Amino acid sequence: MNFGRLKNVLAATAIEGVAEARARIFGHVLNPTGQRSSHKVLRKKLIGEKVSQWYPHDIMKDDPLVMARQEQERLSKLEMLKRRGKGPPKKGQGKQAKKRNK
Repeated sequence: MNFGRLKNVLAATAIEGVAEARARIFGHVLNPTGQRSSHKVLRKKLIGEKVSQWYPHDIMKDDPLVMARQEQERLSKLEMLKRRGKGPPKKGQGKQAKKRNK
């Protein structure tokens, strides 16, 4: 008879049973085939809520006077750059257009 093979089958079955019991006890996911699964990603805690709680509410965005002042500063800086010739080019006059027109 072939008792060696029978012992191997019994040992493999016992190891499989132990692995199933361990997974059940410790709350692990049993993956005997070793295929990729999304369990590791889904197991992670969601961080979006914690991150949003950490940062305080930005009152600058709610105040129209602050936003108007910032916009005015941006426009005045842009005007100063234009006077020096450093402002953005007109539409169709940029680097790509110059390369195409050569």
